[in-house]
Amino acid sequence: AALATLHEALRTATLCLAPFTPFITERVWQDLFRTTDPGAPQSVHLASWPEVTYSEIDERLGTDMALVRRIVELGRAARASSGVRTRQPLGRALVSATGWSELSPQLRDQVCEELNISTVESLDDGGAGYVDTSVKANFRSLGQRFGKQTPAVAAAIGAEDPAALLAAMRATGTAGLNVAGVGELSITEEDVVITETPRAGWAVAADTGESIALDLTITDELRRAGLAREIVRAIQEARKTSGLDVTDRINVYWSSADRDVLETMGEHGNMISAEVLAPSMSQVDGNWPETAKTAVEVPETEIELRIGGV
Repeated sequence: AALATLHEALRTATLCLAPFTPFITERVWQDLFRTTDPGAPQSVHLASWPEVTYSEIDERLGTDMALVRRIVELGRAARASSGVRTRQPLGRALVSATGWSELSPQLRDQVCEELNISTVESLDDGGAGYVDTSVKANFRSLGQRFGKQTPAVAAAIGAEDPAALLAAMRATGTAGLNVAGVGELSITEEDVVITETPRAGWAVAADTGESIALDLTITDELRRAGLAREIVRAIQEARKTSGLDVTDRINVYWSSADRDVLETMGEHGNMISAEVLAPSMSQVDGNWPETAKTAVEVPETEIELRIGGV
């Protein structure tokens, strides 16, 4: 299904681009579409302009994917603010967003894969339990709107629950206030100065009523999984510098007396082997075979690694 979707997308893009890039699209048409479809026009410039097939548009899928992209962007922002590198797996993330509970398991798994997180769960309180929120009056904005009544409005803002006030503004764009001597009025995020400080052990990011909280607790199991990914990265870098193609199979040789490394190779050896296309991963004891030609450096790790062609 994925290949069929890609094929259709390339075909439509080629037809749309043909008037602007006639030679490149003609080459793509001949090499990709004429070879797979004998009934296709002899030239892309003789083919009909693509038409929309409305019955094939899945609006629900489009809406769900837009939500997935937003959550992934928030998750990456939270990771960046925490300083935890992307290759280090995390145990869980908590998400608060309209439509999240209706997402299919496949799309939730996609979020996990993109953020390198084991599980993603629903967060019912919008992150209030994982971040300390402070909301203060923005006197410049309030002064332009309320003039002499600004001190009363500022006092009303200070008396409100910061988390509830912020949640209302992010959900609807405004929050209602009952100000003594002024009456009912509404404020926006421009009228306040917001400070959000994640509580210890959590990284939180939020935008327009959607939020994600990352559990930064790194267990021994997660730490070893992160080490395995670092080993994969180091081997792939060594593959490139040694002139091996990305599709070339290699043999991996390693030596270590470090307990963490030994446990990591025991738990994740098969994953490492599959990722780097290594039919053989051999532990050696100082006697390196002649085929182990390229040394692999894994920073801050007590392991000696070498690779060689099959």
